[in-house]
Amino acid sequence: MTDILQRFVFEEAPVRGAVVSLSDAWRHVLDRRAYPDAIRSVLGEMMAASVLMAANLKFDGSLILQIHGTGALRLAVAECNHDRTVRATAKWDGDIPDVPLRELIGENARFVLTLEPRIEKAQTWQGIVALDGDTVAAMLENYMLRSEQLETRLILSSSDAAAGGMLLQRLPDGHGDPDGWPRAKALASTLASDELLELDAATLLHRLFHEETLRLFDEETVAFACTCSRERVGDMLKMLGGQEVGEVLLEQGSVEIACDFCHQRYVFDEDDANELFEFDIVAAARESRH
Repeated sequence: MTDILQRFVFEEAPVRGAVVSLSDAWRHVLDRRAYPDAIRSVLGEMMAASVLMAANLKFDGSLILQIHGTGALRLAVAECNHDRTVRATAKWDGDIPDVPLRELIGENARFVLTLEPRIEKAQTWQGIVALDGDTVAAMLENYMLRSEQLETRLILSSSDAAAGGMLLQRLPDGHGDPDGWPRAKALASTLASDELLELDAATLLHRLFHEETLRLFDEETVAFACTCSRERVGDMLKMLGGQEVGEVLLEQGSVEIACDFCHQRYVFDEDDANELFEFDIVAAARESRH
C-alpha cells in the first residue's frame, strides 16, 4: 500500500471526489507517540480529512484542522500542505475512555479549519466547524454545506496500520444526470471500513462505481513532513519576549523546545538567545531581579 491521493469526476453526473490512502505517513505519526486507541482513531480520520479537504483547493499553503477539547482530548491537529505533505499530533489528559467523539472532546470544544498561506504577509483564514454530528466526517459534511453550500459525503477510517477516506461533492446543476448525486451517495454508503483501508484507489473506485463513467486525474503522492525549523522556533521565542526567555536561561542555562509533530529538539544557549534578541537578555533579566 502506498500513500496516494486520487481525484476524480463523474463524466455523466454532477459529482467530483477524491480517495486518500495513508500508510507510511500515518506510521510516521504513530511512531512518534503512543496514542490511546480512541485518540488514534480521531487523529487518523482528521489526517485523512485534511488531505481530502485540500484536494480541490488551488492554494499555496496549508490546510489545518484543529480540535481544541475541554474533555479528555485536549488538542488534535492535522495539517496538509499544498505539496501533499502531511503531519498530525494530539494531546490528552489521563486515561482515555472508549466514548463517542462529542464526549471525548467535551461540551465547550472548538473545531477550527484554517487556511494558512505560504506567501509572506498574506492573510490567514479561519472557519469554525460546528460540533454538529457524532464524528469528524459528519461535522465536516455539515460545515461544507453551511459555509460553502457544497453537498458533501465524507467517509473516514483509521487503524494502527492505515488511515483513509473518500470525499464526494455535488457539482452545480448542468453537470449531467441530476440523479447521479443521490446514486453516488448510495453507492458510497456501502463502503466498508476495511475496504477503505486495504484497497487501492483504482480497485475501490471500480468496486463502487463500475457502472459509472469516471475520469481519473493523475495520482498524487502524499508524504509525512514537518515544517518546523530553527528559524520558526526563534520567531516563537521572540514572541515570548526577551524578559521571559532571559529568566529561563538564568535558571536552566539554555532553552530547549521540542516539536510536537516530529519531536525534533531545538536548543538555544545564552549566545544564541542574545543573537536572536540582539542584546544581552540574561544580563537584562539578572538586572531586573535586583
